[in-house]
Amino acid sequence: MEILDSGERREFESGAVRDCNDEKGRCDLLPIDVVADLVSVDSKLKEDFDGMEILTAIRLFLQFPNDESDEGFIFWALHKFAQQNGWDIYTMLLEVSIHFAQGCAKYGERNWEKGIPAHCYIDSALRHYFKWCRGDEDEPHNRAFCWNLLCLLWTIRHRPECNDLWEEARPFGDGG
Repeated sequence: MEILDSGERREFESGAVRDCNDEKGRCDLLPIDVVADLVSVDSKLKEDFDGMEILTAIRLFLQFPNDESDEGFIFWALHKFAQQNGWDIYTMLLEVSIHFAQGCAKYGERNWEKGIPAHCYIDSALRHYFKWCRGDEDEPHNRAFCWNLLCLLWTIRHRPECNDLWEEARPFGDGG
């Protein structure tokens, strides 16, 4: 088996040369601690959340702040979504790495790590999920949904000052 080659090169200050990776994605931008936990919790998720729907998992995450299982709801939603998309978890991560690369080109390297309020990730994730469910093909809503949930978890872990999800906690269904 040969090493794949696009025919295009990028050169580094050191003089080293590598194949361009414009369309391969940017795995170096994936939030690796979140990704490692996502990959390692697969069997436990199947036992704990089997049968739960994606929106229910996100609702439970939002409803129970700081509970030890709160991240598990988002991990489960990602696993369930990957399954519904016909992806295994590694295919999902490679797809999301393309979204990271495209985000770098549009907003700059690691822009999202500067601090985006957590509610923005929920807002965007749900919008992309609904558009994916509706069948919209104007952009890769499947990748964007997963990207937003991964970045949400990273933000909660590493930028707690940006976690505005539970500032004004109120019970669900209170009509307000």
